[in-house]
Amino acid sequence: MAGSKKHLKRLAAQATGTSHDDDSKGRCDSNSSSNSSNNSSSKQQRQQPSAIHQTSSIMAGSKKHLKRLAAPSHWNLAKMGGVWAPRPSQGPHKLRECLPLTIILRERLKYALTGKECMQICMERCVKVDGKVRTDQNFPAGFMDVIELEKANDRFRLLFDTKGRFVLHRIDREEAQYKLCRVNKVYVSAGKIPVLVTNDGRTIRYPDPDAKVNDTVKVDIATGKMSDIYKFDLGALVMITRGHNAGRVGTLMHIEKHDGSFSIVTIKDSKGNTFATRLGNVFIIGTGNTPQVSLPKGRGIKKTIIQERDELIKAGLL
Repeated sequence: MAGSKKHLKRLAAQATGTSHDDDSKGRCDSNSSSNSSNNSSSKQQRQQPSAIHQTSSIMAGSKKHLKRLAAPSHWNLAKMGGVWAPRPSQGPHKLRECLPLTIILRERLKYALTGKECMQICMERCVKVDGKVRTDQNFPAGFMDVIELEKANDRFRLLFDTKGRFVLHRIDREEAQYKLCRVNKVYVSAGKIPVLVTNDGRTIRYPDPDAKVNDTVKVDIATGKMSDIYKFDLGALVMITRGHNAGRVGTLMHIEKHDGSFSIVTIKDSKGNTFATRLGNVFIIGTGNTPQVSLPKGRGIKKTIIQERDELIKAGLL
């Protein structure tokens, strides 16, 4: 009876075209496919967070805000004057080495009381920086830039005082026609065109071959062309633009080169005080004792705290 049952099952399987072995194999294949699909889905789930992390890192842009406590100290913003500070836009000067137009109009010149008023003044095309109208209230103005307010008949040049803070130095119409720019790079472009790059982002094509890195060129603001070159040599009149001695003016006395590190220069001011700084902090402003731009109050001579106290006592302010 058992043999006959097996024979009948075999005949039934042949009639349907399948076998017991094929059926078991199909079940195994279906199980393996389901297992592989589960494994692939689990792998995708494990890989998904990393993909999200990659896309988020790619999509992240520049910051849009700046808190007042994180703003540069030379802006002289009141600590309790609010939470936020105007974040400078992208431009020719670095964020921590510039002064946005909002700070100039509201904090320094007092032409506006709020940021909204600063925006209105700029949108009315009242402010020019280096001869160009700037409608962005957060445009970054920097060292040696000429700021012009035609309606108020005001012209200023941004310089440093001996404490490293920006000073709006008032200038006349003739001096507002030019500015001094430090040469940061000289190279030949892909089209075999000689190019000179300055500290304020200018690219001057076909410059004078005598202009080298660290020299200063006199640039006409209206045309953008360079006229004079002031060489980086001993005896040149310089102003320090960064570091502990920012704002000091003196004569270049010695250059100490260090390959692979920072070169050091020694400078002596008109009072005989000697100090040293990095070569990258030096900005040539003239030759001998003759500066090519007018200097602010103090003429770059740094005083000690004792000298400052004595002057206040003489003036009756202390």
